Amino acid sequence: MQNGNYILAIDLGTSGPKVALYNNHAQLIDFCFEKNKVQLLPNGGAQQDPHEWWSTIKTAYFALLQKTGINPAQIGFVGVTGQWSGTVAVDASGKPLMPAIIWMDSRGHAEIANLYKGPLKIQGYGLRKALDWMRICNGIAGKSGKDPLAHILYLKKEHPEIYRNTHKFLEPIDYLTYRFTGKMVASYHTITLHWLTDNRNIHHIKYHEPFLKAAGIDRKKLPNLVPAGGIIGTVCEEAARELQLSPSVQVITASGDVMSAAVGSGAIQDAEPHVYIGTSGWLVCHLPDKMIDIRANMATLPSAMPGVFLLTNEQENAGNCLNFLRDNLLYPADAFNSGEPPPDFYERINAAADSVPPGSEGLIFFPWLYGERSPADDHTLRGGFFNMGLHHRRPHMVRAILEGVCYNARWLFENVQRCAKTKFEHINIIGGGAQSHLWCQIMADVLQCRVQKVRNPIMANTQGVAYLCLMAQGQTDRNRIAALNFIEKDFLPNANNAPIYNRLYNAFVTFYKQNKALFAQLNG
Repeated sequence: MQNGNYILAIDLGTSGPKVALYNNHAQLIDFCFEKNKVQLLPNGGAQQDPHEWWSTIKTAYFALLQKTGINPAQIGFVGVTGQWSGTVAVDASGKPLMPAIIWMDSRGHAEIANLYKGPLKIQGYGLRKALDWMRICNGIAGKSGKDPLAHILYLKKEHPEIYRNTHKFLEPIDYLTYRFTGKMVASYHTITLHWLTDNRNIHHIKYHEPFLKAAGIDRKKLPNLVPAGGIIGTVCEEAARELQLSPSVQVITASGDVMSAAVGSGAIQDAEPHVYIGTSGWLVCHLPDKMIDIRANMATLPSAMPGVFLLTNEQENAGNCLNFLRDNLLYPADAFNSGEPPPDFYERINAAADSVPPGSEGLIFFPWLYGERSPADDHTLRGGFFNMGLHHRRPHMVRAILEGVCYNARWLFENVQRCAKTKFEHINIIGGGAQSHLWCQIMADVLQCRVQKVRNPIMANTQGVAYLCLMAQGQTDRNRIAALNFIEKDFLPNANNAPIYNRLYNAFVTFYKQNKALFAQLNG
């Protein structure tokens, strides 16, 4: 490494940042984590404090330096990944004008419906507008209103003073890159969920003036674009001072969590999938050509690697469903409970779920606790337990949650497999959920596919950042990364469990189809 021996990789998760150090061979040294708060508001609002992001990153960073004994002067590269599809409105000095609107926020869904209205409809969009957007962008803003385009239109309508005073609207990860460099830029891929760029030439992506005009968004309020996977510059004076970094430290373009994880998962070749079970979830793969599936709300977008496409999607809640169970049903902070779960909570969860037979004796859990994106783009969906009887106990509920997340993943699996035009023989698994061997086995049984647990599965995002840093310097490439052995353990599907999981999965999808109109009536 030219400027130092270590890579500083930051993953801004919704629940908080992981701050990790890697050596110049992209091998993990260690990491620290700090928690962030999420503020949920009426009518689908979800916000976080950008100042808290920076504060918790610094806390984790200095704890990591103390833990490892590494001198910050030895750090040569910085890369940021994490949550995207969010909006930070900043003034000309870079100060946030309000809390950041994050990826869960659906308050702009009415503005999206208005933008794409038309006399002929396709999947709820005006046909002509949908075709134009898909031809130019290779995608279209979700009807759920959870993309940055919806956030900005919501602010323009409901908070015009914020819109008027905003110098730039930045993705959360691009905001953090600004804090490191002083440069307000977006990469070819971090800008894509604004759905305002011409993505037809993956090597030269630019804003599309007709879409800016149609949306009524001032181009000057959006960041300039730079290629993905490149070096933005060196750390600014303020960041160097706050973090005790050398002013020669180089910073690469930010990468969305899906994009960096796709590199860190090891599933880096075309049509090689990985599934992520963290706070949210996804199931994606790289593809050689552009494609779009408006029915399942997914499309190929520019990858974190220059010149590569990634078939992307998102499921709103995965591991967060266990957190909901923990905080609201098992250990709520109320007059009857301190709200403190035992330190071995997840071990207990696994033991409880393992005591229940596959299928949870007919109990089904729907993980749509905050709407859904893929393969059903519907902010009105809500989750819960179905088919519960007097014989069901807490262990049934726990296992049903694990299985429900896997049913949701299979819903994506079938759609991604169809788009990739291939039958997946295996799938890599990453995220906190991959630490549970039981959950990995349930995933294999539900998908009826070999599941490969990646080493350090909770660090796939920062692992991807480390590789992207080396790629930006020309020290490695896609083929050399793909040749590495990422797999810690294989989980083969149990054929005996296929009939019960097929039956319950079919009921899972049927339930959605038969009740989506009712959800819209109740929550629209």
